Amino acid sequence: MLRWLMSVNHKDIGLMYVLVGVWGGLMGFSMSLLIRLKLGMGGVWMGSEAVYNVLVTSHAVMMIFFLVMPVFTGGFGNWLMSVMLGLSDTALPRLNNLSLILLLASLGIMGVSLLLGGGKAGWTMYPPLMLSDYSSGVAVDLMVLSLHVVGFSSILGSINILVTWVTGSSVAYSVDQAPLFVWDMVTTAGLVVLTVPVLAAALTMLLMDRNLNSMFFDPCGGGSPILYQHLFWFFGHPEVYILILPGFGLVSHAVSCLGGKFEVFGYLGMVYALLSIGALGCLVWAHHMFTVGLDIDTRAYFSAASMTIAVPTGIKVFSWLASMYGLNTPLNSTGMWVLGFILMFVIGGLTGVMLANSSLDTVFHDTYFVVAHFHYVLSMGVVFSLFLGLNIWLPLFLGVSFSELWLKVHFILVFVGVNMTFIPQFVLGFMGMPRRYVDFPESYEWWNVLSSWGSGLSLLGVILYVGVFFMALSGSHLTVFHYQMTPSMEWVEGSNPPHHSGVEGSLSSL
Repeated sequence: MLRWLMSVNHKDIGLMYVLVGVWGGLMGFSMSLLIRLKLGMGGVWMGSEAVYNVLVTSHAVMMIFFLVMPVFTGGFGNWLMSVMLGLSDTALPRLNNLSLILLLASLGIMGVSLLLGGGKAGWTMYPPLMLSDYSSGVAVDLMVLSLHVVGFSSILGSINILVTWVTGSSVAYSVDQAPLFVWDMVTTAGLVVLTVPVLAAALTMLLMDRNLNSMFFDPCGGGSPILYQHLFWFFGHPEVYILILPGFGLVSHAVSCLGGKFEVFGYLGMVYALLSIGALGCLVWAHHMFTVGLDIDTRAYFSAASMTIAVPTGIKVFSWLASMYGLNTPLNSTGMWVLGFILMFVIGGLTGVMLANSSLDTVFHDTYFVVAHFHYVLSMGVVFSLFLGLNIWLPLFLGVSFSELWLKVHFILVFVGVNMTFIPQFVLGFMGMPRRYVDFPESYEWWNVLSSWGSGLSLLGVILYVGVFFMALSGSHLTVFHYQMTPSMEWVEGSNPPHHSGVEGSLSSL
């Protein structure tokens, strides 16, 4: 245990991040299955509405903070940043190790919070519902503390990425030649360093309101619950891009390899689009707050700025499709995940443009239309790119070979399952079903049943993927795997070399 917990090797730390992320993701996914199991029929049969509220709150926290951020930023960031920059390790390996230990501590605190009853106010933790009058008990304080610690872990990991970029970008590439995944990770790290401290400030004030009788957010003492929303969403909206931007990098890499090209179509435009998305993402937070009483000029600005993000996003989608133009080889599992990602992300983005309109958002706010929208971006966009990255890189890192047939079956199961889950939720949103409600009228039941069946199909896909992984480990762990990481660099290794970076091992073998 000490060998792994105290390791400062970027590949060891990356593997630990991925293992922690997989565990957190399975926990969060199991909570979503319980939510859909509950909503698969009318009436309250789970025993307590409070249990349902805990599941809804914890599902979001586990998926965002303990699946996507650890696997992308900690896992792929550690594995690939140093290799792509030609470095032997990250710039600050001890800080890297501390970030991992803090993540494990945060996950432990979150587990204790769940055992004690958990939080019941939603992952946004809005006051006054989050204050001690309505959410008393140490379990809620522990959940907030867990988010504090995981935020600190993310900041340290992001500082490591930024310093690695600054100190190492001149080793292998000029700035305008770096792989797009590196650009995506640097932009993500910058967003984390900029916005997570704002969340930490909001959570600190929330803890003080709960335990020290301060009145930052308590209207009874002159505080403002709307102030908390501004602080939270200044983090919460860039968080969406913190989650999706590393996935953009993995998709860009996969697309260039699929098309047999040296780089994606319009490399410089992709970089500028990426930086624009990061900058604009910090300027649109109040589109989550159109119903709180903002004046019309403020709503007009946030509507216009939110729609503007569709422009650089459209540039990236166009470049991906243009990079795949002329692909003559049969569509393999990687190509299926890329096209699935693009389709799901476009649907999520277009429905986001709808919600960016403050007039429409007033109608759709807090309905299942919003739930379906952000799950098309996150549950599909992020998770599709996550599976894509695992399918490409795990064979290289672990020296295994996945079955192409079963990877295609896995894609079909997940693709059909997630669409069957969330397309009915668009319909439920049009019908006016509010989110986070434990029960619903009978007129909504058919669509809820269909959505719940879709989540069951997704479960089959996850089980199949676990089986494919274990079959690969048991059957072909000695397979020599040839994979072209970039068109200019080939790795001819059984697995990633155990010490230092893969680049050194690869170049010496060549």
